[in-house]
Amino acid sequence: MTDTLRYLTSTLAVLAVSVAPMPANAQPTPSMDIKHVTHFEDIQTREPMLAELPDGALLVAGFPRYPHEPARAPSLWRSTDGGKAWQRVDVGTPADGAIGNSDVDLIVAPDGTVYFVTMGFNRTTREGTHIAIGVSRDGAKTWRWQQLAGNARVDRPWVVVASDGGVHVIWNDGAGVYHTRSKDRGASFGEAVRVSDKGGSSHFAAGPDGRLAIRVTPISASGNQLDKAYDFLMVSNDSGDSWRRRALPGEREWAELETANPPRWVEPVAWAGDGSLFYLWSEGRQLYLARSRDGGASWAQQPFASDEAMCFFPWLGTDGQGGLVASWFAFSDGMSVRAAHVQLRSGEPVITQSPPLQFESWMEREGKWMRDTAGEYVPVARLSDGDFAVVTPLQDPRDDRMGFSFWRLGAGQD
Repeated sequence: MTDTLRYLTSTLAVLAVSVAPMPANAQPTPSMDIKHVTHFEDIQTREPMLAELPDGALLVAGFPRYPHEPARAPSLWRSTDGGKAWQRVDVGTPADGAIGNSDVDLIVAPDGTVYFVTMGFNRTTREGTHIAIGVSRDGAKTWRWQQLAGNARVDRPWVVVASDGGVHVIWNDGAGVYHTRSKDRGASFGEAVRVSDKGGSSHFAAGPDGRLAIRVTPISASGNQLDKAYDFLMVSNDSGDSWRRRALPGEREWAELETANPPRWVEPVAWAGDGSLFYLWSEGRQLYLARSRDGGASWAQQPFASDEAMCFFPWLGTDGQGGLVASWFAFSDGMSVRAAHVQLRSGEPVITQSPPLQFESWMEREGKWMRDTAGEYVPVARLSDGDFAVVTPLQDPRDDRMGFSFWRLGAGQD
């Protein structure tokens, strides 16, 4: 989504959720250590995304939000010292096709190619304007940009690299969820195919043997449309040639953004190295993790984490070694971010968790300052050196501080 958290501006509304007590063993024991945190100040960096290059350099993308923003190039930063110092990356100019002021996604393929997808958003009409992708084959030094969609209401693009090297991008526009593919490392993309006639492109994941999964949710077109029946997965076992609809476990309530409780947007899915498909979601004070060993046909679920007030806006990805990484917001103790590592070595999930990450992002509401998530997820990744990295937005209008915070976490009990 673009202008976030219209529905989190009232503390009372957020804490009004009522759910049943959770099992005592639902909360994993904190075991990751915070090794260092860097608060990098530049421009506003909402809904950040994180990736690592083969040489160990780190990339962070995000977007600013200004009331009357002209067309501009999307924002990207690089660190070559493990996240302690950051420099702006030149991704090109609007004349080169590098235009984006909203949602981003960022991924580095095994061959080192960087794929940076972004969207434009008209903050007057509150509608998306286009989806574009930048491709770099020299470590984010030079870029080639192309537009994938240019119709009104486009929203929430994601990019993944499949097991065969194909590059896949999805987005939505209120009239469907669309998928396009490149078989030539992003030099060209095929015609976009609608894989769902309504719904939002909530998340996207690639697994082994050509497997793909799209999380379709009721909210689409930057929150301008709600189709409650569209709450499912679309799964492909042939690199996107065909898709099958799959039901999901758990119980979720969907409502207009201003009244959603708990708030929902990104509903993350991820494939593990053994071909299992995982789904992480909130039911209020409890997060659940479900696993499917048959591509979404059947599921087994377990409690994942809990909070005395609310868990919301989860994130899920692979750790590059057969396991998973996750993050979420916890509303108790002033709101914080939590990160976790999910090991699958024994065949069943073993969860280790970080301590609370007290991020510095604030907004004013009725004369009071409260923490603002500045997006609907927080990215987390396992780095090549075994540590974990988390990026949270940094925005404090009181001191005119804008940017992001980079957290390096120790591996814990691995």
